[in-house]
Amino acid sequence: MKSVKNIFRLLPIAALIWLAGCIENDVPYPKIPQIITSLVAEGELKPSVIDSMAYDVTVYLDEIVDIENVRFTQFTTTPGAECDFDMLDETHNLSNPMIVALSKYQTYYWVIYGKQDIERYFTIDGQVGESVVDPIGRRVIVTLPEGTDLTDLQLESVKLGPRDITTMTPDLKPGKIDLSYPLRVEVTAHGRTEVWTIYVVFTDLVVSTSSVDAWSEVVWAYGSCPSDLTGGFEYRESDSGEWISLPQERVIQTAGNFSASIPHLKPLTEYSVRAVAGEDKGNIVKVTTQGTTDIPNGDFEEWWNNGKIWYPYAEGGVQYWDTGNTGTSLTGQNNVTPTDHTVTGQGRAAQLETIFAAVFGLGKIAAGSIYTGKFAKLDGTNGVLDFGRPFGLRPTSLKGYYQYRTANIDRSSNEYKDLIGRPDTCHIYVALADWTAPFEIRTNPNNRQLFDKNSESIIAYGELLYSGTMDSYQEFEIKLEYRDTYRVPTYLQITCSASKYGDFFTGGTGAVLYVDQFSFGWDLP
Repeated sequence: MKSVKNIFRLLPIAALIWLAGCIENDVPYPKIPQIITSLVAEGELKPSVIDSMAYDVTVYLDEIVDIENVRFTQFTTTPGAECDFDMLDETHNLSNPMIVALSKYQTYYWVIYGKQDIERYFTIDGQVGESVVDPIGRRVIVTLPEGTDLTDLQLESVKLGPRDITTMTPDLKPGKIDLSYPLRVEVTAHGRTEVWTIYVVFTDLVVSTSSVDAWSEVVWAYGSCPSDLTGGFEYRESDSGEWISLPQERVIQTAGNFSASIPHLKPLTEYSVRAVAGEDKGNIVKVTTQGTTDIPNGDFEEWWNNGKIWYPYAEGGVQYWDTGNTGTSLTGQNNVTPTDHTVTGQGRAAQLETIFAAVFGLGKIAAGSIYTGKFAKLDGTNGVLDFGRPFGLRPTSLKGYYQYRTANIDRSSNEYKDLIGRPDTCHIYVALADWTAPFEIRTNPNNRQLFDKNSESIIAYGELLYSGTMDSYQEFEIKLEYRDTYRVPTYLQITCSASKYGDFFTGGTGAVLYVDQFSFGWDLP
Protein backbone atom coordinates (compact mmCIF):
# COMPACT_ATOMS: atom_id res chain seq x y z
CA MET A 1 0.00 0.00 0.00
CA LYS A 2 2.84 2.35 0.81
CA SER A 3 4.40 1.79 -2.59
CA VAL A 4 1.14 2.74 -4.32
CA LYS A 5 0.98 5.99 -2.33
CA ASN A 6 4.52 6.77 -3.36
CA ILE A 7 3.60 6.26 -7.00
CA PHE A 8 0.75 8.77 -6.68
CA ARG A 9 3.09 11.23 -5.03
CA LEU A 10 5.51 10.91 -7.97
CA LEU A 11 2.90 11.31 -10.71
CA PRO A 12 2.63 15.16 -10.44
CA ILE A 13 6.40 15.44 -10.53
CA ALA A 14 6.62 13.17 -13.58
CA ALA A 15 3.92 15.21 -15.28
CA LEU A 16 5.81 18.43 -14.66
CA ILE A 17 8.99 16.90 -16.07
CA TRP A 18 7.09 15.74 -19.16
CA LEU A 19 5.50 19.17 -19.63
CA ALA A 20 8.87 20.88 -19.26
CA GLY A 21 10.17 18.70 -22.07
CA CYS A 22 7.26 19.79 -24.27
CA ILE A 23 7.60 23.52 -23.65
CA GLU A 24 9.67 25.23 -26.35
CA ASN A 25 12.18 27.94 -25.45
CA ASP A 26 10.51 30.62 -27.60
CA VAL A 27 11.66 33.64 -25.57
CA PRO A 28 13.30 35.88 -28.22
CA TYR A 29 16.84 37.09 -27.88
CA PRO A 30 17.13 40.86 -27.35
CA LYS A 31 17.48 42.78 -30.60
CA ILE A 32 20.64 44.86 -30.16
CA PRO A 33 22.13 46.43 -33.31
CA GLN A 34 25.83 45.68 -33.65
CA ILE A 35 27.67 48.89 -34.50
CA ILE A 36 31.14 49.66 -35.81
CA THR A 37 32.18 52.45 -33.44
CA SER A 38 35.62 53.21 -34.90
CA LEU A 39 37.71 52.27 -37.93
CA VAL A 40 41.17 53.71 -38.60
CA ALA A 41 43.29 52.88 -41.65
CA GLU A 42 46.96 53.43 -42.33
CA GLY A 43 47.37 56.39 -44.67
CA GLU A 44 43.87 57.77 -44.21
CA LEU A 45 43.30 61.39 -45.21
CA LYS A 46 40.64 62.06 -42.61
CA PRO A 47 38.59 60.05 -40.10
CA SER A 48 36.26 57.43 -41.53
CA VAL A 49 32.58 58.34 -41.69
CA ILE A 50 30.43 55.78 -39.89
CA ASP A 51 26.70 55.72 -40.73
CA SER A 52 25.06 53.47 -38.15
CA MET A 53 21.65 53.89 -39.79
CA ALA A 54 22.80 52.65 -43.20
CA TYR A 55 25.33 50.22 -41.65
CA ASP A 56 28.20 51.48 -43.75
CA VAL A 57 31.62 53.08 -43.32
CA THR A 58 33.50 55.27 -45.79
CA VAL A 59 37.29 55.17 -45.47
CA TYR A 60 39.18 58.09 -47.06
CA LEU A 61 42.63 57.05 -48.28
CA ASP A 62 45.64 59.07 -49.38
CA GLU A 63 46.46 58.56 -53.05
CA ILE A 64 49.71 56.68 -52.34
CA VAL A 65 47.93 53.95 -50.31
CA ASP A 66 47.50 50.61 -52.09
CA ILE A 67 43.69 50.41 -52.04
CA GLU A 68 43.86 46.66 -52.70
CA ASN A 69 45.95 46.10 -49.54
CA VAL A 70 44.59 48.41 -46.84
CA ARG A 71 45.68 47.83 -43.26
CA PHE A 72 43.49 48.92 -40.35
CA THR A 73 45.12 50.04 -37.10
CA GLN A 74 41.93 50.42 -35.06
CA PHE A 75 38.61 48.61 -35.20
CA THR A 76 36.05 48.76 -32.40
CA THR A 77 32.42 47.67 -32.14
CA THR A 78 29.64 47.54 -29.60
CA PRO A 79 30.69 45.22 -26.73
CA GLY A 80 30.51 41.52 -27.47
CA ALA A 81 30.08 41.73 -31.23
CA GLU A 82 31.91 39.09 -33.26
CA CYS A 83 33.29 39.98 -36.70
CA ASP A 84 33.71 37.46 -39.51
CA PHE A 85 36.99 39.11 -40.59
CA ASP A 86 40.29 39.56 -38.82
CA MET A 87 40.24 43.31 -39.31
CA LEU A 88 43.57 44.19 -37.71
CA ASP A 89 46.01 41.39 -38.62
CA GLU A 90 45.22 41.17 -42.33
CA THR A 91 45.13 43.59 -45.25
CA HIS A 92 41.87 44.22 -47.10
CA ASN A 93 40.89 45.06 -50.67
CA LEU A 94 38.76 48.22 -50.70
CA SER A 95 38.79 48.71 -54.46
CA ASN A 96 35.28 47.23 -54.23
CA PRO A 97 32.86 47.48 -51.29
CA MET A 98 33.81 45.11 -48.47
CA ILE A 99 30.98 43.35 -46.61
CA VAL A 100 31.55 42.63 -42.91
CA ALA A 101 29.22 40.67 -40.63
CA LEU A 102 28.86 41.60 -36.94
CA SER A 103 27.04 39.07 -34.81
CA LYS A 104 25.55 38.94 -31.34
CA TYR A 105 22.11 37.32 -31.07
CA GLN A 106 21.49 38.53 -34.63
CA THR A 107 23.82 39.27 -37.55
CA TYR A 108 24.21 42.75 -39.01
CA TYR A 109 25.94 43.24 -42.34
CA TRP A 110 28.10 46.32 -42.78
CA VAL A 111 29.57 47.68 -46.00
CA ILE A 112 33.01 49.34 -45.95
CA TYR A 113 33.76 51.66 -48.86
CA GLY A 114 37.24 52.82 -49.79
CA LYS A 115 37.38 56.31 -51.28
CA GLN A 116 40.61 57.40 -52.91
CA ASP A 117 41.02 60.45 -55.12
CA ILE A 118 44.18 60.41 -57.25
CA GLU A 119 45.14 63.74 -58.78
CA ARG A 120 45.77 63.34 -62.53
CA TYR A 121 46.55 65.94 -65.17
CA PHE A 122 48.05 66.35 -68.64
CA THR A 123 48.74 69.85 -70.00
CA ILE A 124 49.85 70.95 -73.47
CA ASP A 125 50.92 74.52 -74.21
CA GLY A 126 48.14 76.31 -76.12
CA GLN A 127 45.39 73.76 -75.38
CA VAL A 128 41.77 74.91 -75.10
CA GLY A 129 40.42 74.26 -71.60
CA GLU A 130 41.73 71.48 -69.38
CA SER A 131 42.43 68.00 -70.67
CA VAL A 132 39.81 65.34 -69.96
CA VAL A 133 41.47 62.69 -67.80
CA ASP A 134 39.29 59.55 -67.68
CA PRO A 135 40.62 56.99 -65.14
CA ILE A 136 37.85 54.50 -65.94
CA GLY A 137 38.46 54.50 -69.69
CA ARG A 138 42.19 55.11 -69.04
CA ARG A 139 42.43 57.87 -71.59
CA VAL A 140 43.39 61.52 -71.86
CA ILE A 141 41.68 63.85 -74.34
CA VAL A 142 43.43 67.11 -75.19
CA THR A 143 41.55 69.85 -77.07
CA LEU A 144 43.65 72.03 -79.40
CA PRO A 145 42.79 74.81 -81.89
CA GLU A 146 42.10 73.66 -85.44
CA GLY A 147 45.30 73.53 -87.51
CA THR A 148 47.73 72.98 -84.62
CA ASP A 149 50.90 71.09 -85.64
CA LEU A 150 50.68 67.89 -83.58
CA THR A 151 54.25 66.85 -84.27
CA ASP A 152 55.73 69.78 -82.39
CA LEU A 153 53.78 70.20 -79.15
CA GLN A 154 55.09 71.31 -75.77
CA LEU A 155 54.15 69.10 -72.80
CA GLU A 156 53.92 71.36 -69.74
CA SER A 157 52.90 68.91 -67.01
CA VAL A 158 51.77 65.30 -66.57
CA LYS A 159 50.64 63.06 -63.72
CA LEU A 160 48.62 59.91 -64.39
CA GLY A 161 49.06 57.96 -61.14
CA PRO A 162 49.76 58.28 -57.41
CA ARG A 163 52.50 60.73 -56.54
CA ASP A 164 56.07 59.55 -55.94
CA ILE A 165 55.42 55.86 -56.66
CA THR A 166 54.26 55.91 -60.30
CA THR A 167 56.41 55.10 -63.35
CA MET A 168 55.42 55.67 -66.98
CA THR A 169 56.60 53.98 -70.18
CA PRO A 170 57.52 55.96 -72.20
CA ASP A 171 58.79 58.25 -69.46
CA LEU A 172 56.78 61.43 -70.12
CA LYS A 173 58.35 64.66 -68.92
CA PRO A 174 57.83 68.36 -69.73
CA GLY A 175 59.24 69.10 -73.17
CA LYS A 176 58.48 68.35 -76.81
CA ILE A 177 55.94 65.64 -77.59
CA ASP A 178 54.38 64.25 -80.77
CA LEU A 179 50.62 63.53 -80.59
CA SER A 180 50.00 63.13 -84.32
CA TYR A 181 48.82 59.63 -83.42
CA PRO A 182 47.24 58.26 -80.22
CA LEU A 183 50.01 57.80 -77.68
CA ARG A 184 50.03 54.55 -75.63
CA VAL A 185 51.47 54.93 -72.10
CA GLU A 186 52.00 52.19 -69.49
CA VAL A 187 51.35 53.56 -65.99
CA THR A 188 52.65 51.38 -63.13
CA ALA A 189 52.04 51.68 -59.37
CA HIS A 190 51.95 49.10 -56.54
CA GLY A 191 53.25 46.49 -59.01
CA ARG A 192 50.19 46.82 -61.26
CA THR A 193 50.27 48.30 -64.78
CA GLU A 194 47.49 50.19 -66.57
CA VAL A 195 47.60 51.09 -70.26
CA TRP A 196 46.49 54.68 -70.99
CA THR A 197 45.92 56.31 -74.38
CA ILE A 198 46.36 60.03 -75.09
CA TYR A 199 44.28 61.58 -77.90
CA VAL A 200 43.88 65.02 -79.47
CA VAL A 201 40.62 66.58 -80.68
CA PHE A 202 40.34 69.88 -82.54
CA THR A 203 37.98 72.80 -81.97
CA ASP A 204 37.24 75.87 -84.05
CA LEU A 205 36.07 77.73 -80.91
CA VAL A 206 38.78 79.97 -79.55
CA VAL A 207 36.81 80.76 -76.39
CA SER A 208 33.86 78.93 -74.87
CA THR A 209 31.40 79.60 -72.06
CA SER A 210 31.43 76.21 -70.36
CA SER A 211 28.71 76.65 -67.73
CA VAL A 212 26.95 79.25 -65.59
CA ASP A 213 25.46 78.68 -62.12
CA ALA A 214 22.89 81.23 -60.93
CA TRP A 215 22.37 81.87 -57.21
CA SER A 216 20.23 84.70 -55.79
CA GLU A 217 22.48 87.75 -56.13
CA VAL A 218 25.58 86.04 -57.53
CA VAL A 219 26.30 84.15 -60.74
CA TRP A 220 29.29 81.81 -61.14
CA ALA A 221 30.68 81.52 -64.66
CA TYR A 222 33.12 79.04 -66.21
CA GLY A 223 34.96 79.31 -69.53
CA SER A 224 37.85 77.95 -71.57
CA CYS A 225 40.32 79.34 -74.09
CA PRO A 226 43.86 78.57 -75.32
CA SER A 227 46.16 78.47 -72.33
CA ASP A 228 48.33 81.29 -73.74
CA LEU A 229 45.37 83.71 -73.67
CA THR A 230 43.74 85.50 -70.74
CA GLY A 231 40.07 84.70 -70.24
CA GLY A 232 37.33 86.85 -68.76
CA PHE A 233 33.55 87.39 -68.80
CA GLU A 234 30.92 89.87 -69.90
CA TYR A 235 27.34 89.92 -68.63
CA ARG A 236 24.09 91.88 -68.86
CA GLU A 237 20.44 91.67 -67.99
CA SER A 238 19.00 89.76 -70.92
CA ASP A 239 16.66 92.58 -71.96
CA SER A 240 19.53 95.09 -71.90
CA GLY A 241 21.71 95.83 -74.93
CA GLU A 242 24.82 96.83 -73.02
CA TRP A 243 27.43 94.26 -71.97
CA ILE A 244 29.32 94.81 -68.70
CA SER A 245 32.93 93.63 -68.47
CA LEU A 246 33.70 91.80 -65.24
CA PRO A 247 36.82 93.21 -63.52
CA GLN A 248 39.73 90.89 -64.24
CA GLU A 249 40.67 90.61 -60.56
CA ARG A 250 37.54 88.48 -60.04
CA VAL A 251 38.73 85.90 -62.61
CA ILE A 252 40.72 82.81 -61.62
CA GLN A 253 42.57 81.14 -64.49
CA THR A 254 44.19 77.69 -64.49
CA ALA A 255 45.83 76.71 -67.77
CA GLY A 256 43.07 77.01 -70.37
CA ASN A 257 40.18 77.12 -67.90
CA PHE A 258 38.94 80.18 -66.04
CA SER A 259 36.09 81.02 -63.68
CA ALA A 260 34.65 83.99 -61.80
CA SER A 261 31.91 85.15 -59.47
CA ILE A 262 29.66 87.93 -60.78
CA PRO A 263 28.18 89.76 -57.74
CA HIS A 264 25.62 92.51 -57.03
CA LEU A 265 22.87 91.03 -59.22
CA LYS A 266 19.09 91.18 -58.86
CA PRO A 267 17.12 88.15 -57.63
CA LEU A 268 14.65 86.50 -60.03
CA THR A 269 16.19 88.22 -63.04
CA GLU A 270 17.41 86.70 -66.32
CA TYR A 271 21.04 87.41 -67.20
CA SER A 272 23.16 86.68 -70.27
CA VAL A 273 26.79 85.67 -69.71
CA ARG A 274 29.61 85.00 -72.17
CA ALA A 275 33.29 84.19 -71.89
CA VAL A 276 35.80 86.41 -73.68
CA ALA A 277 39.50 86.19 -74.52
CA GLY A 278 41.06 89.22 -76.19
CA GLU A 279 38.79 90.16 -79.10
CA ASP A 280 37.16 86.71 -79.24
CA LYS A 281 33.68 86.19 -77.77
CA GLY A 282 32.27 82.89 -76.55
CA ASN A 283 28.76 81.49 -76.72
CA ILE A 284 26.03 83.25 -74.71
CA VAL A 285 24.44 81.40 -71.77
CA LYS A 286 21.19 82.71 -70.25
CA VAL A 287 20.31 82.00 -66.62
CA THR A 288 17.76 83.29 -64.11
CA THR A 289 18.83 84.13 -60.56
CA GLN A 290 17.06 82.53 -57.61
CA GLY A 291 14.90 84.41 -55.12
CA THR A 292 15.67 85.21 -51.49
CA THR A 293 13.88 84.35 -48.26
CA ASP A 294 13.81 85.14 -44.55
CA ILE A 295 14.53 82.60 -41.82
CA PRO A 296 11.22 81.67 -40.15
CA ASN A 297 11.24 83.08 -36.62
CA GLY A 298 14.84 84.14 -37.19
CA ASP A 299 14.27 87.00 -34.76
CA PHE A 300 13.18 84.47 -32.07
CA GLU A 301 10.07 86.48 -31.24
CA GLU A 302 7.59 83.58 -31.26
CA TRP A 303 7.36 81.24 -28.24
CA TRP A 304 4.74 79.34 -26.30
CA ASN A 305 4.63 77.27 -23.13
CA ASN A 306 2.39 74.26 -22.55
CA GLY A 307 2.77 74.62 -18.80
CA LYS A 308 5.94 72.57 -18.76
CA ILE A 309 8.02 73.11 -21.88
CA TRP A 310 9.06 76.25 -23.78
CA TYR A 311 8.79 75.89 -27.57
CA PRO A 312 10.43 78.37 -30.03
CA TYR A 313 7.33 78.90 -32.17
CA ALA A 314 3.82 80.30 -31.71
CA GLU A 315 1.11 78.08 -30.29
CA GLY A 316 -0.64 76.48 -33.24
CA GLY A 317 1.98 77.95 -35.56
CA VAL A 318 4.50 76.34 -37.90
CA GLN A 319 7.46 74.78 -36.11
CA TYR A 320 10.83 75.59 -37.69
CA TRP A 321 13.15 75.54 -34.68
CA ASP A 322 13.35 73.17 -31.72
CA THR A 323 15.39 72.66 -28.55
CA GLY A 324 16.33 69.95 -26.07
CA ASN A 325 13.73 71.18 -23.58
CA THR A 326 11.65 68.01 -24.01
CA GLY A 327 14.51 66.11 -22.41
CA THR A 328 15.46 68.54 -19.65
CA SER A 329 11.79 69.09 -18.72
CA LEU A 330 11.82 65.60 -17.19
CA THR A 331 13.88 67.16 -14.41
CA GLY A 332 11.54 70.16 -14.19
CA GLN A 333 13.91 72.47 -16.09
CA ASN A 334 14.13 74.21 -19.45
CA ASN A 335 17.58 75.28 -20.63
CA VAL A 336 16.33 77.22 -23.67
CA THR A 337 13.90 80.02 -22.91
CA PRO A 338 12.72 83.34 -24.33
CA THR A 339 14.33 86.44 -22.88
CA ASP A 340 13.69 90.18 -23.06
CA HIS A 341 17.46 90.74 -23.20
CA THR A 342 17.55 91.64 -26.89
CA VAL A 343 19.66 93.66 -29.30
CA THR A 344 17.12 96.46 -29.58
CA GLY A 345 15.84 96.34 -26.02
CA GLN A 346 12.43 95.30 -27.32
CA GLY A 347 10.76 92.02 -28.06
CA ARG A 348 12.35 88.65 -27.40
CA ALA A 349 15.55 86.69 -28.06
CA ALA A 350 16.63 83.13 -27.23
CA GLN A 351 18.58 82.32 -24.07
CA LEU A 352 20.56 79.06 -24.14
CA GLU A 353 22.05 77.85 -20.85
CA THR A 354 24.11 74.76 -20.05
CA ILE A 355 22.71 73.08 -16.94
CA PHE A 356 23.16 69.93 -14.92
CA ALA A 357 19.83 68.20 -15.51
CA ALA A 358 19.35 65.95 -12.47
CA VAL A 359 16.79 64.23 -10.26
CA PHE A 360 17.92 63.44 -6.71
CA GLY A 361 21.45 64.33 -7.74
CA LEU A 362 21.58 61.88 -10.66
CA GLY A 363 21.76 63.24 -14.20
CA LYS A 364 24.03 64.64 -16.84
CA ILE A 365 25.12 67.93 -18.36
CA ALA A 366 22.65 69.40 -20.86
CA ALA A 367 23.89 72.11 -23.22
CA GLY A 368 21.38 74.77 -24.12
CA SER A 369 20.84 74.49 -27.88
CA ILE A 370 18.41 75.60 -30.54
CA TYR A 371 18.36 74.21 -34.08
CA THR A 372 16.37 74.02 -37.27
CA GLY A 373 14.58 70.71 -36.99
CA LYS A 374 12.59 68.73 -34.46
CA PHE A 375 13.16 66.82 -31.23
CA ALA A 376 12.04 63.33 -32.27
CA LYS A 377 12.14 61.26 -29.08
CA LEU A 378 14.04 60.23 -25.97
CA ASP A 379 16.29 57.16 -25.99
CA GLY A 380 16.58 56.59 -22.26
CA THR A 381 18.21 59.82 -21.09
CA ASN A 382 19.61 60.51 -24.57
CA GLY A 383 18.05 62.47 -27.38
CA VAL A 384 17.06 61.58 -30.94
CA LEU A 385 16.69 64.67 -33.15
CA ASP A 386 15.65 65.29 -36.74
CA PHE A 387 18.05 67.89 -38.17
CA GLY A 388 17.25 70.14 -41.09
CA ARG A 389 14.44 71.99 -42.84
CA PRO A 390 13.72 71.80 -46.60
CA PHE A 391 15.64 74.53 -48.41
CA GLY A 392 16.75 75.03 -52.01
CA LEU A 393 18.50 78.41 -52.13
CA ARG A 394 22.18 79.33 -51.85
CA PRO A 395 22.87 82.20 -49.43
CA THR A 396 26.42 83.43 -49.01
CA SER A 397 26.34 84.01 -45.23
CA LEU A 398 24.38 83.79 -41.99
CA LYS A 399 24.07 87.07 -40.09
CA GLY A 400 22.86 87.84 -36.60
CA TYR A 401 23.74 88.91 -33.06
CA TYR A 402 25.03 86.93 -30.12
CA GLN A 403 26.29 87.37 -26.59
CA TYR A 404 28.12 84.73 -24.59
CA ARG A 405 29.11 84.19 -20.97
CA THR A 406 31.44 81.24 -20.57
CA ALA A 407 31.88 78.97 -17.55
CA ASN A 408 34.65 76.53 -16.78
CA ILE A 409 33.86 73.01 -17.98
CA ASP A 410 32.94 71.03 -14.88
CA ARG A 411 31.40 67.88 -16.32
CA SER A 412 32.45 65.72 -19.24
CA SER A 413 32.26 62.35 -20.91
CA ASN A 414 35.28 60.06 -20.70
CA GLU A 415 36.62 61.12 -24.11
CA TYR A 416 36.80 64.80 -23.09
CA LYS A 417 38.12 64.55 -19.53
CA ASP A 418 41.09 66.70 -20.53
CA LEU A 419 38.74 69.68 -21.00
CA ILE A 420 37.74 69.83 -17.33
CA GLY A 421 38.61 73.26 -15.92
CA ARG A 422 38.92 74.96 -19.31
CA PRO A 423 36.53 77.74 -20.41
CA ASP A 424 33.51 76.43 -22.30
CA THR A 425 32.98 77.43 -25.96
CA CYS A 426 29.76 78.41 -27.70
CA HIS A 427 29.14 77.14 -31.21
CA ILE A 428 26.96 78.55 -34.00
CA TYR A 429 27.05 76.86 -37.39
CA VAL A 430 25.12 76.84 -40.63
CA ALA A 431 25.14 74.10 -43.26
CA LEU A 432 23.45 73.34 -46.57
CA ALA A 433 23.06 69.67 -47.47
CA ASP A 434 21.58 67.44 -50.15
CA TRP A 435 19.95 65.05 -47.67
CA THR A 436 16.90 63.15 -48.92
CA ALA A 437 15.26 63.40 -45.49
CA PRO A 438 15.96 65.08 -42.15
CA PHE A 439 19.25 63.83 -40.70
CA GLU A 440 18.80 61.78 -37.54
CA ILE A 441 21.01 62.81 -34.62
CA ARG A 442 21.52 60.28 -31.81
CA THR A 443 23.50 61.13 -28.67
CA ASN A 444 23.40 57.64 -27.14
CA PRO A 445 27.07 56.47 -27.07
CA ASN A 446 25.97 52.94 -28.08
CA ASN A 447 24.60 54.07 -31.46
CA ARG A 448 25.81 57.66 -31.64
CA GLN A 449 25.32 59.56 -34.88
CA LEU A 450 26.22 63.23 -34.95
CA PHE A 451 26.41 65.97 -37.54
CA ASP A 452 29.61 65.76 -39.61
CA LYS A 453 30.62 68.92 -41.46
CA ASN A 454 32.99 66.85 -43.62
CA SER A 455 30.28 64.55 -44.92
CA GLU A 456 29.93 64.42 -48.70
CA SER A 457 26.28 65.42 -48.25
CA ILE A 458 27.34 68.85 -47.02
CA ILE A 459 27.39 71.40 -49.86
CA ALA A 460 28.31 74.48 -47.81
CA TYR A 461 29.35 75.13 -44.21
CA GLY A 462 30.34 77.97 -41.89
CA GLU A 463 30.77 78.30 -38.13
CA LEU A 464 31.48 80.65 -35.24
CA LEU A 465 33.26 79.66 -32.02
CA TYR A 466 33.83 81.83 -28.94
CA SER A 467 35.00 80.97 -25.42
CA GLY A 468 35.07 84.29 -23.55
CA THR A 469 32.57 86.54 -21.80
CA MET A 470 30.96 89.50 -23.58
CA ASP A 471 29.42 92.60 -22.01
CA SER A 472 26.81 93.07 -24.73
CA TYR A 473 25.53 91.70 -28.00
CA GLN A 474 27.91 91.59 -30.94
CA GLU A 475 27.02 91.35 -34.60
CA PHE A 476 28.34 88.38 -36.56
CA GLU A 477 28.45 87.21 -40.16
CA ILE A 478 29.35 83.59 -40.85
CA LYS A 479 30.56 83.10 -44.41
CA LEU A 480 29.34 79.95 -46.11
CA GLU A 481 32.15 78.03 -47.77
CA TYR A 482 30.81 76.07 -50.75
CA ARG A 483 32.41 72.89 -52.11
CA ASP A 484 31.09 73.70 -55.57
CA THR A 485 28.73 76.19 -57.17
CA TYR A 486 26.39 73.92 -59.12
CA ARG A 487 24.87 71.60 -56.48
CA VAL A 488 21.48 72.76 -55.22
CA PRO A 489 20.80 72.01 -51.53
CA THR A 490 17.69 70.28 -50.26
CA TYR A 491 18.06 71.06 -46.51
CA LEU A 492 19.21 73.90 -44.27
CA GLN A 493 20.74 73.29 -40.86
CA ILE A 494 21.41 76.04 -38.31
CA THR A 495 22.53 75.06 -34.81
CA CYS A 496 23.40 77.22 -31.81
CA SER A 497 24.80 75.72 -28.62
CA ALA A 498 26.07 77.15 -25.34
CA SER A 499 28.59 74.27 -25.15
CA LYS A 500 30.44 73.05 -28.24
CA TYR A 501 30.77 69.49 -26.90
CA GLY A 502 27.25 69.27 -25.53
CA ASP A 503 26.53 66.26 -27.77
CA PHE A 504 29.17 64.44 -25.71
CA PHE A 505 27.61 65.63 -22.42
CA THR A 506 30.57 67.92 -21.81
CA GLY A 507 30.25 71.55 -20.74
CA GLY A 508 30.36 74.21 -18.09
CA THR A 509 27.36 74.58 -15.83
CA GLY A 510 26.09 78.16 -16.16
CA ALA A 511 27.47 78.94 -19.62
CA VAL A 512 24.90 81.13 -21.38
CA LEU A 513 24.46 82.06 -25.04
CA TYR A 514 21.98 84.68 -26.28
CA VAL A 515 21.04 84.77 -29.99
CA ASP A 516 18.88 87.28 -31.85
CA GLN A 517 17.97 88.65 -35.30
CA PHE A 518 19.18 85.88 -37.63
CA SER A 519 19.10 86.53 -41.40
CA PHE A 520 20.87 85.54 -44.61
CA GLY A 521 23.32 87.40 -46.79
CA TRP A 522 22.99 86.75 -50.52
CA ASP A 523 25.74 88.80 -52.17
CA LEU A 524 29.54 88.80 -52.30
CA PRO A 525 31.89 91.76 -51.70
